[in-house]
Amino acid sequence: MIMETNEKTMSSQESIKIISDMIKKTKINVSHSAFYLIFWGWLVTILSLSEYFITIFTDFENPWLVWLLSIVGVIVSMIYGFSKGSKQKVYTYAESIYMWVWMGFLTTATILVIFIGFLNKMAVVGPFILLVAAMAIFISGIVMKFKPLIWGGVSIWVFSVIGFFAGPYIGPLAIPAAVITGYLIPGYMLKKERPDNDTL
Repeated sequence: MIMETNEKTMSSQESIKIISDMIKKTKINVSHSAFYLIFWGWLVTILSLSEYFITIFTDFENPWLVWLLSIVGVIVSMIYGFSKGSKQKVYTYAESIYMWVWMGFLTTATILVIFIGFLNKMAVVGPFILLVAAMAIFISGIVMKFKPLIWGGVSIWVFSVIGFFAGPYIGPLAIPAAVITGYLIPGYMLKKERPDNDTL
């Protein structure tokens, strides 16, 4: 009887351990995600509004040059990623998917800037990048099981369509609007709702 009870106890403990291991394998470190959402949300909002105001109120021929400052953002993100990555020895399946989704976004956005922006007209590239960003945000929300991020992706899709058809005076404002609803609002909600965040 005692042996049977011990076997049941061991079986229960093994089951709990298996479930716990499965959860750990699919969990993503949300603190990293919230940092990138908030950091890039503010950076893109500031740069897009700067380009807009320079275009509307000055005679400067290449207002898109403000986007060169995004290189600083890439450097900051890389430093942050390396510093956090060096402390994290094990990566979950969800984190791997999340990382490759954003690597795919960065690659696609770079190609769009080169082939659509520099070879055609830089102002046209914004809505295309929003389309790709919407997909990355949407998938990230599904991986993280965080509905505000999923709806953030949907909002970016909507603003990308507005950016295509709203004209040269209103269309560029779709970028900061999309980033506020798709990056900043979900980013701050993620920071508030998930206690393991160490973000801005």
